[in-house]
Amino acid sequence: RRELEGYIGLAAVKREVESLINLVSVQKLRKENGLPVSELSLHMVFSGNPGTGKTMIARLMARVYRCLGILSKGQLVEVDRGGLVAGYVGQTAIKTGEVLQKAMGGVLFIDEAYTLTDRGGSDYGQEAVDTLLKAMEDHREDLVVIVAGYTEPMERFIHSNPGLESRFNRFLHFPDYTAQELAEIFELRCKSSGYTLANDARPLLLRLLAGGLLSRCPGLVTRVLKKKDKRNAENAAKNPDSFLTQTMEPKVEYSILFTISTMICTTSRRLRDRRK
Repeated sequence: RRELEGYIGLAAVKREVESLINLVSVQKLRKENGLPVSELSLHMVFSGNPGTGKTMIARLMARVYRCLGILSKGQLVEVDRGGLVAGYVGQTAIKTGEVLQKAMGGVLFIDEAYTLTDRGGSDYGQEAVDTLLKAMEDHREDLVVIVAGYTEPMERFIHSNPGLESRFNRFLHFPDYTAQELAEIFELRCKSSGYTLANDARPLLLRLLAGGLLSRCPGLVTRVLKKKDKRNAENAAKNPDSFLTQTMEPKVEYSILFTISTMICTTSRRLRDRRK
């Protein structure tokens, strides 16, 4: 729970997860003391845009269920349509079954799950869904499935099949992070890599994030840190005596952030021009 509270943003998601943990804990105590318990489905639907913390919370839930004794192992198996659907009749059930076997005792996290049913015709996605539903019924005591994706497509996915509707009745919506929250996450990532953001770079970062830079470049932090590593290496090669000082007080400077953001914006404009 301390880890959950330590996450940046996600206030509504935190409340829902906390409520679910309390509910599961009470159910477990009642069962251990011979009291009647109602059937509780732990399968969940996570909806929201990419980069809003869905996989992170799924990984946390797997560990929580393991600690509570709900799941025997607590591992998270991540997969998308490509990991479940094959190209020939009968192969999809086998492929999905293999993934389910790896997930037994833990959580199966299916990203963009709506792609399993939105192709129509003779697509084999429905075969994956049927195999999934059977496993959820047969192994309800030691398997949790979390499906995730954009909000509206996920609603259509759940309502496309009565079996999905009956098994997935717990929904968590992940709103987009604010620019301030994204800036805090950016600085946290820098800190975990041994860097700090220079004071004069903070206003630029907030402007860029408010302008949607992260949506155009989800790997922004990684690109900035790689640029910083490269600059440090070049400086150390020129002046080895300065390397220790750079390591003691490393800063992600305005110039690095400006250079990376300019490259991203230039690439975005070129892509738009090509589409025209």
